[in-house]
Amino acid sequence: MIYRANIRPAWVVLFLLLLFAVAFALVKSTDSSSSGKKVKPVENTKIVNLEQFPVNEKCLRCHGQSKYTFENAESKKISYKRMYSELIIDRNEFYVSNHKGFKCTDCHSEDYLTFPHPGNLRMESKANCIDCHGGDEKYAKFQFEKIDSNFMSSVHSQKHSEEFTCWMCHNPHTYRINARTNENLQETVAYDNLICLNCHGDVTKYELLTNKQQPNILQKHDWLPNQATHFINVRCIECHARNKDTLLIAHEIMPKNMAVKKCESCHAKNSILYASLFKYQVKENIKKQGLFKGLFLSETSTIGPDQNNTLNIISIVLFSLTILAILIHAVIRIQKSH
Repeated sequence: MIYRANIRPAWVVLFLLLLFAVAFALVKSTDSSSSGKKVKPVENTKIVNLEQFPVNEKCLRCHGQSKYTFENAESKKISYKRMYSELIIDRNEFYVSNHKGFKCTDCHSEDYLTFPHPGNLRMESKANCIDCHGGDEKYAKFQFEKIDSNFMSSVHSQKHSEEFTCWMCHNPHTYRINARTNENLQETVAYDNLICLNCHGDVTKYELLTNKQQPNILQKHDWLPNQATHFINVRCIECHARNKDTLLIAHEIMPKNMAVKKCESCHAKNSILYASLFKYQVKENIKKQGLFKGLFLSETSTIGPDQNNTLNIISIVLFSLTILAILIHAVIRIQKSH
């Protein structure tokens, strides 16, 4: 005797419709949360609460604007002078930078407290990042020693004089961490790329380092498909630096003939992009959202033109429905066989 399955087709249809409704709601919630997601602001201390604010303002009342005034000792008149552009410190940027809590004289000579400044201060040597951050357990997790070692092996260090230091890329008056504080990936990419473009996109700064003619960046990258999209979504260092799993930001800049030009280097499962920024953000997403959402539904779950959370969700739902259909079919066959 053959028994009919206890599972009614109507219930199966309703169950499938319910699954699709849940999937649709999940897609909508993910899209709305990503479109309306606020960028986590850089941690900022109110200026009035900064212990060193009054001390630094003694310097910034001249170096914080395009002109400065002083009383002429001979004529007793107030004189107005223009400040050199490279000596102007933007207050707004300084007070949100990594070094906002320092006194100017923590890095610069105490002799700068007198005006006019002694002429020999122009020859003052500048401290590098490793001078303060090296050998300090507080900063061990950032691996400044490895960063310094990588930088010393880069073309920037090998082909330029000793004047090419950390300061060339990381202005200590304005630099702030971005990859670890900003949840908006494109803003992080833009911020990091701007560091490169400060020289490679500015002929006046470029000519200070070399006698070579500044290359046209767009022409040099004319082989790159969807050029604008790549510039917006990929950092320069992903293709021009030797990526290592242990460092979030690669500092060993390679010669131009060693730059990455193979599409599969990025658009593949074992992408080089996962060795740095994407790898870090996936870990952060898992911490905040859990394994499932952090790994499969985060912005960094896929690389390149396939980066679409909606497609990820649909794929997962379709896979689940396929498994469910197989199970239902198996149950029906088992019941029919008895």
